[in-house]
Amino acid sequence: MDFLCIGLSHRTAPLSVRERLALPESQQVDLLQRLAQSPNEALLVSTCNRVELYLAAPDVNRARESALNELQSLGGPEALEHLYEHRGEAALVHLFRVAASLDSMVLGEAQILGQVKDAFERGQGAGAVRGELTRVCGAAFGCAKRVRTETAIGRAATSMASAAVALASKVFDGLGDKTVLLVGAGEMAELAARHLKQAGATRVFVANRTLARAEALAAEVGATARPFEELFSLLTAADVVVCSTASPVPIFTKENVAAVARARKHRTLFMVDLAVPRDIAPEVGELDWVHAYDVDDIQKFVAENAAARAEEAQKAGVLVAQEVARFARDRAVRNGVPVLAQLRQRGEAIARAEVERTLSTIGEGLSDKQRKSIEAMARAIVNKLLHEPTARLRAVGPEHEGNRLAGAAAELFGLDEVPVSGGQVNGPNVVANGGKG
Repeated sequence: MDFLCIGLSHRTAPLSVRERLALPESQQVDLLQRLAQSPNEALLVSTCNRVELYLAAPDVNRARESALNELQSLGGPEALEHLYEHRGEAALVHLFRVAASLDSMVLGEAQILGQVKDAFERGQGAGAVRGELTRVCGAAFGCAKRVRTETAIGRAATSMASAAVALASKVFDGLGDKTVLLVGAGEMAELAARHLKQAGATRVFVANRTLARAEALAAEVGATARPFEELFSLLTAADVVVCSTASPVPIFTKENVAAVARARKHRTLFMVDLAVPRDIAPEVGELDWVHAYDVDDIQKFVAENAAARAEEAQKAGVLVAQEVARFARDRAVRNGVPVLAQLRQRGEAIARAEVERTLSTIGEGLSDKQRKSIEAMARAIVNKLLHEPTARLRAVGPEHEGNRLAGAAAELFGLDEVPVSGGQVNGPNVVANGGKG
C-alpha cells in the first residue's frame, strides 16, 4: 500500500474555491465510499481552511485519477489549479503536521486536532478508513499530543475565534459597551463566546436555527438566546456580528444588511465570518458603515503572531520527523513479518519433504537417534539459512528500505501472496507497491 495526500488549503486556494469543496457530512460519506473501494482506503479532512484527501492504495496512480475526477466534479476545473500532492512518506509527514497544527492558519491552534479526529471517525463509520489509515492516524494523533506536551506552541497560540474577537476589540477600542450577536451555536461560536466574555463583552446574543442549541450555548457562556426569526431585528441593535453556521448559502447579503442601515442610523457594524461556505456575502463589505471580514482576512491579522511561534514550530517539526520515522520503522517491520513467516513455512516444508524422501530411500536401517539427527540437521540448515534475512528485515529502519528487502525476498523465493495486518491479502507485488513509498 502506498500513500497519497491530495487537496487544497488556505495556502493555495482562495476562499471562493475552498467553499465549493466544503461538503455536507452526507456528501463527504458518499465521496469516501466511492474512493475507498477495497483494498483502497480514504480519509477526508474538511475544515474552513483545508480540504484534503488521504488515500492508501496498492495502485496510487489509479487512486489519484479517481480523486482528481471527484474534486473536479465537485469544485470545477478551477479547483484543480490549486491542488497540491504529497506521496509516500511525504503524505505521512503532511498529515502529522496538520494534526499537530503546524500547517494551520493560526499556528498551534488546538481545534484542528479535533477536526482530524472527527474526520477519522467519519471515515471509519463510512468503512473508508480501515487497517492502514487507522494505524497512520493513530500515530499522527500520538505525535500531535507529543508536540503539545513537549513544546510551547499551544500555549502561545490563538484561534480563529480569538483572533476575530481581538480584531473586533481593536476596531471599537474595547467591547465593554458593545452589543454582540453570535449567529450559529456550534464549537466555533462557543469559542468566540468565551473569548468575547474574556474581552469584556456583556451583551451577547445567540441566534441559531435550532433554538434549543442557542439556549444551551447561552446558558453555558452567560449569553442570551433568541429565535432565528429575530435575526434582523438583532442585527439592528448589534455592534459586532460573529457568524459560524453551516449554511450552504450566505445568510447576510448586501441587500438585507443595507435594509437595516436607517434603523441603525448608519452606526458602525463589525461583521466577521468564520464559516466556510461564507455566511456573509462578499458584497456586504461594500457598505461604507460595515467592517466585514472573512477567514482569509483573519489569516492576515494572525500572520503577525506567527513569527512569535516560529521557534516552537521548529521544535515541533523535529518531533514530527521523529514520529514519522518511528512509524515508518514499525510499518516496515510489520510488513516484513508476513514475508518472514511465509519464508520460514516454505523452508520448513521443503526440509520435511527432503527428510521424508531421504529416510524412505534409506529404508528401515536407521535407528531412532539417527532419524532424529537427520531431522535436526534439516531444521538447522533452514534456521541458519534464514537467520541473516530475518535479522536484516527486523533491523531495517526506513519504510522504503524495509519494504524493498521484503519485496526482494518474496520475489526470490516465489511467495505468491503476502498477508498483511488487518486481514487483507496483497498479491505478489505487495512489497513492490509498498516499496514505492
